[in-house]
Amino acid sequence: MRFPKVSPGQSLALFLALTVTAGTGAQAVTVRVLVASAPQLTVRLPPTPAAPAAPGQVAPAPAPAAWTVGVRGATLTLSGQDTGSATLYLPPTPVSTVEIAGKTYRGGVLLRAERGGVQGINVLDVEDYLRGVVPAEMPTSWPAAALAAQAVIARTYVAARINPALPFDTCATESCQVYRGVSVEKPSADAAIQATAGQVVAYGGRPASTYFSSDSGGYTASSAEVWGTELPYLVAQPDPHSALSPRARWRVEASAAKVTEVATRYRVRLGTLRDVRVSRASASGRVQEVTLTGASGVARLTGADAGGFVRSLGASSSRVTLSGPVGPGTPLVVEGSGSGHGVGLSQYGALGLARAGQAHTQILSFYYPGTSLGMLAAAPGGGAGRPALAGAGARPRPRPSALLPALAWEGPHGE
Repeated sequence: MRFPKVSPGQSLALFLALTVTAGTGAQAVTVRVLVASAPQLTVRLPPTPAAPAAPGQVAPAPAPAAWTVGVRGATLTLSGQDTGSATLYLPPTPVSTVEIAGKTYRGGVLLRAERGGVQGINVLDVEDYLRGVVPAEMPTSWPAAALAAQAVIARTYVAARINPALPFDTCATESCQVYRGVSVEKPSADAAIQATAGQVVAYGGRPASTYFSSDSGGYTASSAEVWGTELPYLVAQPDPHSALSPRARWRVEASAAKVTEVATRYRVRLGTLRDVRVSRASASGRVQEVTLTGASGVARLTGADAGGFVRSLGASSSRVTLSGPVGPGTPLVVEGSGSGHGVGLSQYGALGLARAGQAHTQILSFYYPGTSLGMLAAAPGGGAGRPALAGAGARPRPRPSALLPALAWEGPHGE
């Protein structure tokens, strides 16, 4: 399907995204992903097959259809011609692809005029979307069970964010979850997606908040300690399964000048700094308060500021210890474990559990205790509403005999 040609005075109603729906079947769950935003965007469609050539003639190679989409006032333009509309829509079909700003995606595209620019929103079936997510978030050489767990939490993550009242559901960057389209698709990830088709982590009849990070550092963090919002399935608990992570233990040094510069960013000005310490840590060993002592007094950073301070010093997580004394020739030593916020699934922990023979359901049960496995379904009645859960079932916990042995070193705050 292609955008029709535009000529002066021609009605452009065909472009409007009013009642067109995806042609992927009544039970399809569609997601809208913001993949590009710029003053103008180029949209290309694959070439359509050429008509058979007459005997003795060579058919010309089909050329892809391409448009440059811009903005004039509050409406979009196609190759310089005013469309009279603030939105243009090319709906997805089961096998369609579209190139938006130089990258190829499955499905269709919704174009919006927004603040003097153009938003390119990829519209596609959620299962096709996952084909561009799972390989971007986890190495596809990892075991099938780890990839399957990643597929389920990625599906759950986006299902919880589908909201027809908003212009798009999610973005394609690390601010949401990374989505790179067709270019990253891999057979092993496709197999994991197909094996878990429709599966989501459920709690209370709704998609759970399936946060994940690279490495818990040996102890997962609770949502309450990191973001101040308590969810009963995002808890702090020992996690011995991330032992193979390259960030299981790490150390960085920050010069006195660096520490002073970072402290200033957090509005701490004490003259010459003499000592910086973790004065309070959470149950998972993540910093909750940092005390800084300088020539003119003492200051404390708490909560998100404390975590941001240590990350700004070069820490890859907030599960750290600080050496204390700092000054000319005496750098502050930051030692820690893990990478990322530590809430929910640890990807390296999933790797460890998978290598120990655990199924993806058991991996999910360990990192999201008290949840169940649900099946994603289209909105009731086939309308453009939020997706529903068709059902949920309990999952077995990992077998103790198959778990990796506990780490001999539990990290700097291993109580």
